[in-house]
Parts: sequence; C-alpha cells; structure tokens
Amino acid sequence: MLSRKGIIPEEYVLTRLAEDPAEPRYRARERRARFVSKKGNCNVAHKNIREQGRFLQDVFTTLVDLKWPHTLLIFTMSFLCSWLLFAMVWWLIAFAHGDLASGDLAPGEDTIVPCVTSIHSFSSAFLFSIEVQVTIGFGGRMVTEECPLAILILIVQNIVGLMINAIMLGCIFMKTAQAHRRAETLIFSKHAVISLRHGRLCFMLRVGDLRKSMIISATIHMQVVRKTTSPEGEVVPLHQVDIPMENGVGGNSIFLVAPLIIYHIIDANSPLYDLAPSDLHHHQDLEIIVILEGVVETTGITTQARTSYLADEILWGQRFVPIVSEEDGRYAVDYSKFGNTIKVPTPLCTARQLDEDRSLLDALTLASARGPLRKRSVAMAKAKPRFSISPDALS
Repeated sequence: MLSRKGIIPEEYVLTRLAEDPAEPRYRARERRARFVSKKGNCNVAHKNIREQGRFLQDVFTTLVDLKWPHTLLIFTMSFLCSWLLFAMVWWLIAFAHGDLASGDLAPGEDTIVPCVTSIHSFSSAFLFSIEVQVTIGFGGRMVTEECPLAILILIVQNIVGLMINAIMLGCIFMKTAQAHRRAETLIFSKHAVISLRHGRLCFMLRVGDLRKSMIISATIHMQVVRKTTSPEGEVVPLHQVDIPMENGVGGNSIFLVAPLIIYHIIDANSPLYDLAPSDLHHHQDLEIIVILEGVVETTGITTQARTSYLADEILWGQRFVPIVSEEDGRYAVDYSKFGNTIKVPTPLCTARQLDEDRSLLDALTLASARGPLRKRSVAMAKAKPRFSISPDALS
C-alpha cells in the first residue's frame, strides 16, 4: 500500500519481504585504523615523550602549534604579568626614594623631587607601568631626572614591551595565516576508482581547487601504506611505498586550474599489481595516501592538502563523470558532480593476470601467423579466459 502511494519505493518493499528474519542483516567488520584521515589529519598519538624540554627550545613554533584558547591565554597573561612586574619595580623605586610619604610633609618643609610624579600607591604605579609599556602617556605621571635608576628601568621596560609585542603579534599572525587554512578549499574525490585507461588498469582520483587564486608549482604524490613482514620475520606496521602518478603535464607537477583526474598505471612496478576486486570487498589492509603540495599565489606560503583511501573506498570498474563543459565562450565546472562515477566494462582480475592473458593472446596471434601451430593456437584460443567482465558494468 505504501509503495503504491509512492511513500516507500517498491524495490525497498520487495527487498524487505525477501529477507530471512533468522539471518543477521549486517555483519560486523573491524575497519582498519587510518594513518591519514579524509581531512588530512595524521592519526598518530605520540606517547611517553621523556624529553619535554625540547619543545621549549623552539618556543615560537610551540606557541603557534597551541590551540587558540591556550594561545589567547598566554597572550593576555604575558602583558598582565609584565605590567604587574614593572608596577612593583616602580612602586619600590618610589618607596625607596620616599616619594610615597611626600604628601605627608608639613607646609614649611622642603618638598622632595620624586623619581616619578604622581605615584602615591601601588595602583598609581600599575597605571604608570601600563602607560610606559603601551606608550599611552596621559600626562599626569612622568619620570624626572632625579633618579638615574628610574630612567634605566624606563628603557628596560620599553625594550621588554617591544619584544613581547613582536613575539605575540607574530604568533597570532602565523596562526591566522597557517598553510592548512588554504588547504580547506583543495578537495579530493570521496572515492577512488580502478578501471581501464588506454588498455591498462589504472588507479584514478579527482582533485580540484575551489578558489580562483591558483596554487603555483603544485605537485602531487601518492603512497601505499600497508602492514608487511620482511623475509627475516620483521613486522613493519606502516610500510610506505611511493607510486608514480600520471597526468597530462608529465611527472608530478599539475596545472590545477580546473579539476583534474590523476591516475596511476598499475604495471609490474606498482604495489597494486596483485590487487583484485575481491581484496577491496574483504577490507584488505591497504591505505593509499595522496599529498598535494604547492605555493599559494596570494601569500607565497607553501600549503599541503592530504587525504587517504582505504580498500573499501576504492570502486572497481567505475570512472568519473565529466564535469567541465564549455558555456558562452568559457569553461564551466559543475562541482555537484565532482565525486560522481559511472560503471564501465572492466576485467575482474588483477593487473598481473591481465598482462599474462594479453601476452598469451599476442603469442597465439604470432603462432597462428606462422601456420604450423595454427591448430594448437585455435585450441588455446577456445580455452576459458582468466578474466571476465562485470555484468553490472555492461548495464
């Protein structure tokens, strides 16, 4: 009834009726922990670091790496502590010189020339400290030539204030202009695909830039991270292997004006040479990391965008749909189809098996041309091939 009214699709109703209630609907599978998240964050926790003092040797980088609440707290406390410290120094100078008791003199006694005028308490010393360091200068308090020590403290506080301003303002600027902010508009396709291109199996992904300002000298790198065991029995939990990427420019450099499809040819030198479609469905211990790096055109800062693809995020037998079209004399990009894919005919075998079958076919062709081995070649040609085409891909 609900399907007739259009509330629930009919395919969903038929599927639910065909299910066996005794069988579990879902099978729990343990998913591999990512080395790099989809947003580019490295999923690594550093524990038991004993030499914590190394972070203090590079104070500026440590401040930039802190979270915003901690940075703002340090920014505020650095100024407050310096104002309070020099306020105490000014109050001690006034106390030692007797300026605090100058207001209690009798009318006939000689007035004392103070080191700093109008300082009668710690509050007035604190206000004078703020005026000196931030160069406000309200005009009610000033240093006189009576105390050379006061002049020296004035110079020291100005130098300290300039140093605090330079460090903290530089830290705030670097946090707001960090390179990963620009990487937020560099996008990757949610899934990668494997299909035929120029007769070879290729691993493909799509990358794009949402901003009009370009990424200069953009390069892209790809690594396969998987757990391996050496012949000596050593277990390497994160074995990283570089794999080359192909694009129209050549090498790893790309011209990222419009979204590009970056692909890797799965040949004999590829770590994906023995990857089969069944390995993707069984969540093989495989992760492919993609790194895009370049210089921001407007700021000149080097930026880097990262993402990764697990085995279940790689679609076999599909390719990306075109999203660039020509409209009114200019090229238009439809980002609503950025990650859309379509099924295409693709061999359901590894790249190794595909190359072996292609070599066998070439050998049969050569043998049939020679004549004496014609009967043998015809018999081998009638043998069942080692790969097939997905029925879904032909639909």
